[in-house]
Amino acid sequence: MRRLVLASDNPGKLREFRALLAPLAIEIAAQRELGVPPAEEPHDTFVENALAKARHASARSGLPALADDSGLCCVALEGAPGVRSARFAGDNANDAANNAELIRRLAGHSDRRGHYTCVLVALRAHDDPEPLIADARWPGAIIESPRGSNGFGYDPHFLLPELGRTAAELDPEHKNRISHRGLAMAELARKIAQCWT
Repeated sequence: MRRLVLASDNPGKLREFRALLAPLAIEIAAQRELGVPPAEEPHDTFVENALAKARHASARSGLPALADDSGLCCVALEGAPGVRSARFAGDNANDAANNAELIRRLAGHSDRRGHYTCVLVALRAHDDPEPLIADARWPGAIIESPRGSNGFGYDPHFLLPELGRTAAELDPEHKNRISHRGLAMAELARKIAQCWT
């Protein structure tokens, strides 16, 4: 298994996954490149959405699939934006609109703690009865003014207190080593090596 379909059209995620899987010599094809339309994400949990996306992409492409569902969870907002992170400001929202909505909703809250969550699902086929699942969290705090030009999503507002920098101020290689997606991918890579070889 040297080729996977990524159940996402997010260019930032595609870049990160290609970099993270390069050491395993696994090629990633974005679902759009294979004519696979996006899956519905109707579920209330990251794991259910990731599994639905992986099964959809694998069924439509005929390839093993990798899907992630990830988002930002804020303590003061009772876990929001959560699974609606990409649509926090509406179904067709972009990063700028979602960030503005986040800052608006956090106004007046002193507790700015939050964490990114990532759940990854890998399937050998759409009907694989043993999906590989890995997850990780990346703790931080939300700052009012954006900093940095790397990353995507909420990264310019996501401060890593121990580094004194936002996720958007990290170079991609550093971010991939310590982020929720990087940690989950390291766990998933171990499972792939153990279970699929």
